[in-house]
Amino acid sequence: MTTTVNRPAKTLAAIKPKPTFKQRLNVFDVKASPYLYIAPFFILFALVGLFPLVYTFVVSLFDWHLLKGQGDFVGLQNFTEVFQDRFFWNSLFNTVSIFLLSAIPQLAVALFLAAVLDQNLRAKTFWRMSVLLPYIVTPVAVAMIFTNMFGEQYGLINNVLGNFGLDPVMWKNETLPSHIAIATMVNWRWTGYNALILLAAMQAVPRDLYESAALDGAGALRRFFSITLPSIRPTMVFVVITSTIGGLQIFTEPRLFDPATAGGSQRQFQTTVLYLWEMAFQRQNFGKASTIAWLLFLIIVLFGVINYLISRRIATADAAKPTRSTRRARKRAERTTR
Repeated sequence: MTTTVNRPAKTLAAIKPKPTFKQRLNVFDVKASPYLYIAPFFILFALVGLFPLVYTFVVSLFDWHLLKGQGDFVGLQNFTEVFQDRFFWNSLFNTVSIFLLSAIPQLAVALFLAAVLDQNLRAKTFWRMSVLLPYIVTPVAVAMIFTNMFGEQYGLINNVLGNFGLDPVMWKNETLPSHIAIATMVNWRWTGYNALILLAAMQAVPRDLYESAALDGAGALRRFFSITLPSIRPTMVFVVITSTIGGLQIFTEPRLFDPATAGGSQRQFQTTVLYLWEMAFQRQNFGKASTIAWLLFLIIVLFGVINYLISRRIATADAAKPTRSTRRARKRAERTTR
């Protein structure tokens, strides 16, 4: 005797229709399109960024000559010799010195210019474009102008000092004056560029906060330090990191400041990139030049991480303890919006 099992009949609603080719194509498009959109950046970065970085490290492990090509494998010997090279440490000192003399005044002046340009000025576009003109000028023209200004015999600045009975400054033969001269060139060219970046961040700050703080009696300086600076801190971090990267890779200004020498007669303003250039194309030692490049890369990463950690800690502390004027301005802004 056979028994039959009654299976429940499947309704039409429970049957999942098989997706068509067009539907599958739409799903694939939704999932794959974002990766395709960002793929050009990563492909370009792999070609001009990641591959040269890895290949430079490979070259640093060999006794590599400019004309003869790859030589014997030496491992970390190039790193050991560079660490023992006094010229490398001299170039690193010059780089950090010029970086500090340029980055700190540059960011302070850029912040001041951005705050001024953020006010209700006449001909705003004209003034905003004016601060960008030094950035447009070619570095060669900038170097020619400032080389004549900082000339030791017939320079403009020494002539002005002579009118006041002061001795001329040896801008190219002494360490600190040469660093100041090169830092002045860097500041003149990059201050306006950073000022416009900070100005864009300042214009994104809600104006209701300023109006509410003004009604509470906060002055212009109080509004700037209590509202503007905390609001543009992410942009400040970006500007500091980019200035650090550019400042530690400085090459054009010291190279053109004295074209006859690669960093001065006594290497008094030879930066690390200048020393790298000398090692590669004058001494024709690509192995040590690649080693210097990799050490500079690690130093830049270290400076960037330090800047990020300091900025993040300051931002966390300020977020935990908002100022009184900021709290009042936010409360008043919330009441006005309601």
